[in-house]
Amino acid sequence: MEITHIEHIGIAVKDIEQAIKFYEETYGFKCYAVEEVADQKVKTAFFMVGQTKIELLESTSPDGPIGKFIEKKGEGIHHIAFAGKNVKEALPELESKGVLLIDKQPRKGAEGLDIAFLHPKSTFGVLTEICEKIETK
Repeated sequence: MEITHIEHIGIAVKDIEQAIKFYEETYGFKCYAVEEVADQKVKTAFFMVGQTKIELLESTSPDGPIGKFIEKKGEGIHHIAFAGKNVKEALPELESKGVLLIDKQPRKGAEGLDIAFLHPKSTFGVLTEICEKIETK
């Protein structure tokens, strides 16, 4: 997979509205999108910081992945996402290199991206997302 840039850094928060207010008032960032991804049981908010995004993640259900993460580890950095091309083709290649996959196939994420997660056991403790913007014609 050809990685082009850091797409975003995901930060798990308990209260997304409070976190948005903090990022806007403290750092002067502007939240440009809030979106719920129902199948992932998460509400997201995005900020541009230079060429990279910050994604705030609030669980919409205690049994969702963000809810479980916060219960276990508390609020904080949840994952880093790398943007690239051909996520679908990259997954078997990564697996052949010994990377444990959480997602065997890409799925739809926030902002219309195709996403897949790599298990932190094989990425030095960092939950890693690879993503691709699929252009529709």
